[in-house]
Amino acid sequence: MKQFFLAFVMTLTLQVFAQKKNEAFQIHIRKVSSPIIIDGVGDDQVWSTADVAKDFFMVLPMDTDKANETSEIRMAYDDKNIYLLATFYNKAEGGYFVESLRRDFSFGKNDNFLLFMDPFNNQTSGFSFGANAYGAQWDGTMYNGGSVDLNWDSKWISEVTRSEEKWVFEMALPFKSIRYEDGVREWGINFSRLDLKSSEKSSWTPIPRQLPTASLAYTGTLVWDEAPPSPGVNFSIIPYVLGGLNQNYEVGDKTENDFKIGGDVKFSLTSSLNLDLTVNPDFSQVEVDRQVTNLDRFELFFPEKRQFFLENGDLFASFGYPTIRPFFSRRIGLGVPIQAGARISGNLNNKWRVGLMDMQTANVDETGLPSQNFAVLSLQRKVFSRSSIGLMLVNKQATNYPLENDSLQTLYPKFNRNLGMEYNLASSNALWSGKAFFLKSFSPDKDGDGVSQAAHLQYTNRKWNWRVQEEWVGKDYRAEVGYVPRNGYVNLNGEIGYLFFPEKSKIVSHGPQWESIYYFNENFKKTDNVNIISYGLNFRNRSSFELVTFKEYVGLLSPFDPTRSGKELLDVGSDHYWTGIGWDYASKPQSLFTYAFGGRLGGYYSDGSRTSITSELGYRFQPFVSLSANLNYNHISLPEPWNKTEFWLIGSEVDITFTNKLFFATLFQYNEQAKNFNLNSRLQWRYSPASDLFLVYTNNQFIDPFTKRDWALTLKFTYWFNK
Repeated sequence: MKQFFLAFVMTLTLQVFAQKKNEAFQIHIRKVSSPIIIDGVGDDQVWSTADVAKDFFMVLPMDTDKANETSEIRMAYDDKNIYLLATFYNKAEGGYFVESLRRDFSFGKNDNFLLFMDPFNNQTSGFSFGANAYGAQWDGTMYNGGSVDLNWDSKWISEVTRSEEKWVFEMALPFKSIRYEDGVREWGINFSRLDLKSSEKSSWTPIPRQLPTASLAYTGTLVWDEAPPSPGVNFSIIPYVLGGLNQNYEVGDKTENDFKIGGDVKFSLTSSLNLDLTVNPDFSQVEVDRQVTNLDRFELFFPEKRQFFLENGDLFASFGYPTIRPFFSRRIGLGVPIQAGARISGNLNNKWRVGLMDMQTANVDETGLPSQNFAVLSLQRKVFSRSSIGLMLVNKQATNYPLENDSLQTLYPKFNRNLGMEYNLASSNALWSGKAFFLKSFSPDKDGDGVSQAAHLQYTNRKWNWRVQEEWVGKDYRAEVGYVPRNGYVNLNGEIGYLFFPEKSKIVSHGPQWESIYYFNENFKKTDNVNIISYGLNFRNRSSFELVTFKEYVGLLSPFDPTRSGKELLDVGSDHYWTGIGWDYASKPQSLFTYAFGGRLGGYYSDGSRTSITSELGYRFQPFVSLSANLNYNHISLPEPWNKTEFWLIGSEVDITFTNKLFFATLFQYNEQAKNFNLNSRLQWRYSPASDLFLVYTNNQFIDPFTKRDWALTLKFTYWFNK
């Protein structure tokens, strides 16, 4: 471990203050006085004199030449908006490929254009906007130098027109819809195009193929003729009114009425720092979680989908590792109403980012759950070219116990606190990345006063990729507002892979990957490990295939039912070994009928066997209707008393996009393992930018016996008032 830390520290010292890779790529944006009509035609006079970003570079299938498909980008602005005109010519023959008209589409399944904007020139955070070839919009916040959070929505307008020769995208983005630093006249910017008929992804600036076109380390420069106008006072009120009916058959046969009012307030403290307030929030319109088959020994993770927690969400959610999170916002409001909340988030300048959140929940007399306050502070300081140092403090405080007794304070401790620091490594060329962090928890009973520490270093170029990582989570480390499914372990893991690039072949790249993961207890006795060898093929038509073989060992640290279906438990301390193979295939996205299938064959606990088959089927009547089905079958064979266990998980979705403002989706989920059948239907009408009318119906049924469980019908109206 000492050698690992030495290598990590040496890598930090090799950080160079190099200038940005594509700094020489510039597009000038000038102020205009004549009006620009957003119609997707682009015949306004101002476009004839605007600078043109063209001569795009190919990123995929290979990054060694200019793009075959011609793209041109023009930009302008006035006192209120940034304008963009993008024209995409078609050299390859064929029609356009899109999934639907739904907002925030899947990137790889649509002909699309994306804009990546870095107003602070910090190469780590920013905004993304774009559309597919039929006009469905895309917008999100950018974080970690190249990731996009599509859960963020903002107010802007766009139009798309198409012909056999080209398609044209035109947009107007209000200055008030984004955050930026006053007085800065150079922003990072890049443009990306995906053309499925030619299987070509291209970028205005050259980007290595192993990196996403969203990589902010490779942006060019947007040069303003004068400093962008200050957005001034930016004040928004987003109220909602909700009415509904619901019935829970597990409690009784009575149908209950539901009426709620509440809303959010957004206020710009500066042009780059935002204050969000929420009162009596409701998240009934949020898409339901996709059910999964759970054969894991530890708690599963489901992502946050509630809008209030998502803007600048990386400041809170990306601290630590996916399985060592000191803060996980889904811990707030679980089965208890949120009364109010406040959040300050954004950039203080091009070096500092801050996130401060405070949420208050109500008490529950029936269970004795007290009122609870959740407070989080996150600070991030940019260092070197793209790296950062972060600080996080999380505090959960219980107040107003319904009944004052020791048992309630044991069940619901008075407080739990976490304090942590981390270093995020991101080299100027994006080839090196890494992280090192330390966390300390505090609890009133002192049994929760533990520590956690982890670090990794990763290198990725066109052919090679490797990663080494270590983790230590103490048995007394406790993160009640976090996600830490496992305690009391040391984890060492590593992986390495290589890609071959054959010439003039239907295969773009192929190569092996090896990964090894070892877990130990805190006395360094091995508790479980898995070794995985895989070989992947990526085809020129964007389909892919992977073959996997694995060897696994598990020494059980607690009783465990290997079927997760309520049967007998395996003993603590029992040892289990098995091997197996797996495979995954995904078809080309250009087809109206798409499919993917995967599987696993091999051993399982107690010298048993497990067969798992998964498949995804899709068909689209583009651009209005998309049909999909997900199937997962598990067959587990074990000695007595488990014998044979099998269960299906079936999900089916109908997604209808009448226009890019009116959507209807119905999701069916049949889960034999959970003995639940779920139906969720949602109608959404975006009658005005960022303002919606939702009608949502949910129904759950027990499978065996097939009886009613609960249902709910909700009508929700929101409106975005802007100043």
